[in-house]
Amino acid sequence: QVQLVESGGDLVQPGGSLRLSCVTSGFRFSIYVMAWYRQAPGKQRELVASILSGGITDYSDSVKGRFTISRDDDKGTAYLQMNSLKPEDTAVYYCSAKYGEYQAWGQGTQVTVSS
Repeated sequence: QVQLVESGGDLVQPGGSLRLSCVTSGFRFSIYVMAWYRQAPGKQRELVASILSGGITDYSDSVKGRFTISRDDDKGTAYLQMNSLKPEDTAVYYCSAKYGEYQAWGQGTQVTVSS
């Protein structure tokens, strides 16, 4: 069955970096749009970054220039490199795989930015 498993979340100080990973299985990874979303307490889930099957990327304005999304089609894994982290980046980060009307989600990984 389709599985997405995120890892890499942690407690980090402002200005620090983290790399999230999303290991997948059960579907043809290379043709899916992969994306990272986040949800902070009391807020709606928001799209952070996405990467098409051809490698084209897009970012929310709040993370542009600080975060980088990438994918390894051979490993079926998506990544989110997060630099210059800010307290407002604190959230649960979710990996998503989308193809047409079908979208699958991981369980999320907690990122906390605090001194």
